Amino acid sequence: MKRGKKYLEAAKLVEANKAYNAKEALELACKTSTTKFDAAVDVAFRLNLDPRKAEQNIRGAIVLPNGTGKTRRVLVLCRGAKQEEAKNAGADFVGENEYIEKISKGWFDFDIIVATPDMMGQLGRLGRVLGPKGLMPNPKTGTVTMDVEKAVKEIKNGKVEYRPDKVGNIHMTIGKVSFGADKLAENLKAVYNTLMKVRPSTVKGSYILNVTVASTMGPGVKLNPDTILAANK
Repeated sequence: MKRGKKYLEAAKLVEANKAYNAKEALELACKTSTTKFDAAVDVAFRLNLDPRKAEQNIRGAIVLPNGTGKTRRVLVLCRGAKQEEAKNAGADFVGENEYIEKISKGWFDFDIIVATPDMMGQLGRLGRVLGPKGLMPNPKTGTVTMDVEKAVKEIKNGKVEYRPDKVGNIHMTIGKVSFGADKLAENLKAVYNTLMKVRPSTVKGSYILNVTVASTMGPGVKLNPDTILAANK
């Protein structure tokens, strides 16, 4: 892949085979940002998982202590009094069958769907459309719930979902370059603690094989996962 001049200059600051301590890695990810805008900072965990095994296909959500720096547009599908609850919580779109119909015609001006259980029967027919886009609500991530107020507020406050890809990698955004290393470290620690809590009992040997952080369009920086808990002390 051909890289731009700015990227190549930034990449010179990163030792390719070095696993930095977490604080250094985050500082370097911010320093090597090559964009004019406030770039996102992403983390990639390479885990010793086989997602083909049901018990190792971990999935869930985390509320990052400092948010992600991005405002997500929330669609809530519910009925009756729950609609007012969703609106008061800050949902961007609230309704029921009319929004299911809009989605079936190609409307996707939202980032995440929260649905009450009684709406899942109608929404299920859009599984082939929503599934590949990662938009189908799921109880494991707290997006199928009767507590729509809590769900919307958590999403607005920086809730992110995690799920391994087919080879066991988990990618997510942990903030923006403007957060600085300390706030990014707090978010990274929250992700690390959550992934450790959901470690499947069937995993043998090392669980976290590799961790890399990078800003949008910036070079990847490897870090030593054993240093994550001390990164913001």
